[in-house]
Amino acid sequence: MAFAITQTCCSDATCVSVCPVNCIHPTPEERAFGNTEMLHIDPKSCIDCGACADACPVDAIFPVERLTGGQREYARINAAYYEGEDHRPEQPVRGPVFHDWGAPSFDRVLPADFGPLRVAVVGTGPAGMYAARDLLLHTPAEVTLIDRLPVAGGLVRYGVAPDHPSTKKAGESFARFLTHPRVRLCLGLEVGDGGVTADELAAHHDAVIYAVGAPEARRLGVPGEDRPGSVAASEFVAWCNGHPDVAPDAFELSADRVVVVGNGNVALDAARLLVSDPATLQGTPIAAHALAGLRRGKVREVVVLGRRGPQHAAYTRPELLALKHLSGVDLLVDDHDPAVGAAIDGAADQDKAAVLKGVRREAVDWSLPPAADGRRRIVFRFLSAPAEVRGEESVRAVRVTGAAGEAEIPAGTVLRAVGHRGTPLDGLPFDESTGTVPNDRGRVTGRPGAYVVGWIKRGASGGIGANRVCATETVGSLLDDAASGRLPAPTGSARSFRRLARRRGR
Repeated sequence: MAFAITQTCCSDATCVSVCPVNCIHPTPEERAFGNTEMLHIDPKSCIDCGACADACPVDAIFPVERLTGGQREYARINAAYYEGEDHRPEQPVRGPVFHDWGAPSFDRVLPADFGPLRVAVVGTGPAGMYAARDLLLHTPAEVTLIDRLPVAGGLVRYGVAPDHPSTKKAGESFARFLTHPRVRLCLGLEVGDGGVTADELAAHHDAVIYAVGAPEARRLGVPGEDRPGSVAASEFVAWCNGHPDVAPDAFELSADRVVVVGNGNVALDAARLLVSDPATLQGTPIAAHALAGLRRGKVREVVVLGRRGPQHAAYTRPELLALKHLSGVDLLVDDHDPAVGAAIDGAADQDKAAVLKGVRREAVDWSLPPAADGRRRIVFRFLSAPAEVRGEESVRAVRVTGAAGEAEIPAGTVLRAVGHRGTPLDGLPFDESTGTVPNDRGRVTGRPGAYVVGWIKRGASGGIGANRVCATETVGSLLDDAASGRLPAPTGSARSFRRLARRRGR
């Protein structure tokens, strides 16, 4: 029997590199890589060796015969990726079917006398840790890992929903590098704002890689969005994860209906956490105060509000499929606009809108409170844009508009999940229009020896695995500059930087 890749795939392609028959696609060399929601195993080529399952950092790969419940759908999803595509020879052969291998490529050629570099990596989330791992495994570099928080992990620790423990396991694959003998870990150290400056980092290191992410939630740009009770959905997820910047009493959850504005994975994470039975969250890494708050909470309905139609939603098929198997939770599509149902009914099997086939549809009467039958539900309302967050001292309702008209959806809490953007970092250039640091393949424009990786480099898109390819490019640029003698020589020592970090840290 073949193996299959399931919901928690992070697409970092570790599995691709260990497959002996090249049956996992798309590979990083293929155009489709980064444009698919997950990787796929060809069941007709898989030889059942299990190497991919052993290598997967997020436990997303299982033998097909061991798939249970909602995971069974992934056997078909993996196989369907190869149907009608030119991934296999046209003529069937006896035994395993080997995919064609690409020509070998050696992108990095370092001099034999390439000496150890001192490199600072600012940020210990996936982007920073992929860069650090690359340097530690392939060069003799000495790496200084810097994070403003008192605990390492970044987005994996605080941005992944606590009921996704498999995805959080990506952090375990990075954790071994925190104690690597060529690593110095500086936690609780800010870059800028009273900590160390970009100039001080540059003075003590051959190169500095900034992996600071995109910490600012995008705004809706509508009246009332700053009312009490209207907050970023990412802040809610951070609260569930015990982020030190979010107070334990930040969320009351006393309303019976919550509106989540946005159609991405963060929106689905927030909706799922709000309506899940708290008993099912027991034993996950959820913060104790959040679990207690969800138990006290009165939320019975979450409305997921999308400006576009179901065929254009930003969430992934795996995340939406998971909602269909959420115990004790009903899904409903608000049938307020005929175009919504038409998009679902006309969707091809591989379209994400097709996942909503079979989900009950009805025009919701928003003048009525959520049903008091003990069950909870998630309502998808597509083709509706928020126009105003209404209320006096706190949120009372959201006014929405669309081609089918206007509606007012009563709600006591609004979670904004419409994306993130980077913020300026002292000493580095910044593009306000994109929320990124201007760069060329990771090289910061006008600042030799400075590099960026992750969302601050390319914008707030792509999951955990996308950072591996991104880090490979940035580290490649850094090593090319080092080998070519283009890096400024540091003037300070490693010891003097450690003394500086101790003085400036929290």
